[in-house]
Amino acid sequence: MDPFGIRLGEAVARFGPVCVGIDPHASLLEAWKLPDTVQGLRQFAEITVEAFGGHAALVKPQSAFFERFGAAGVEMLEDVLAGLREVGTLSLLDVKRGDIGSTMAAYAQAYLSDCSPLRADAITVSPFLGFGSLTPAFDLAKRTGRGVFVLAMTSNPEAGHVQHAVWEQETVSGAIIDEVAEANALASAGTFGDVGMVVGATVGEDIADLGLGERLAQSRAPLLAPGVGAQGATVGDIGRGFGAAAPLVLPATSRAVLEAGPDVDALRKALQAVQEEASALRPPAPLD
Repeated sequence: MDPFGIRLGEAVARFGPVCVGIDPHASLLEAWKLPDTVQGLRQFAEITVEAFGGHAALVKPQSAFFERFGAAGVEMLEDVLAGLREVGTLSLLDVKRGDIGSTMAAYAQAYLSDCSPLRADAITVSPFLGFGSLTPAFDLAKRTGRGVFVLAMTSNPEAGHVQHAVWEQETVSGAIIDEVAEANALASAGTFGDVGMVVGATVGEDIADLGLGERLAQSRAPLLAPGVGAQGATVGDIGRGFGAAAPLVLPATSRAVLEAGPDVDALRKALQAVQEEASALRPPAPLD
């Protein structure tokens, strides 16, 4: 496959930057009048894949909401990923894995190898055991043309105690941003590098206070920004808060779109409304 950053740039050029989630939590199943069972999960998954496949740049299943049903739920997650592949839609599996050594290598094999039934186009990972602990995921993703999104500045209120902490005159978030920028320095030419970051849509003030906007912009990282809609953030907040990095942002929305279900057309209209709003976040011209 072409490198992930190249494929993501092509998808964003076609559909806009919005990443839409598939989050089958119990309250949504209830709202859709579906049972909180494997059968309800299957119906939810089939509807969302039909609604979003071929209509979004990036679709993000949240692994936990499938895992809660055990082996049958994981099998359903495999079907979701396969369904997105069949229609050529990029998948970002939200698993937030982070470990060391052979365990991290096993996680990488589970989600980034060509032969795994759980393979996705990209995954989320946690760097808080040390950025270098993620090397097995970066190496395998590079070999298979896949992407990795590193948690950097998340939107939960507890995050600042860790992510804004200063070590050797640098914040943890700032160090992660610099590591990602270095990883992307040798990436294929294009709008995006192959290594992205998760930066919450609600943390614009923190970006400004810590002076990280320009460093984010220079990282070439696609910036997954959860929190649009249900958590109160807007595309306008992204434009103001992310500054020079705003064109790299992939606004992530889940409940705000999924609440329009279970009708497929209604889901697509809800997604399209967010996509139209996000069209103001123009990506920069690809590098030569």
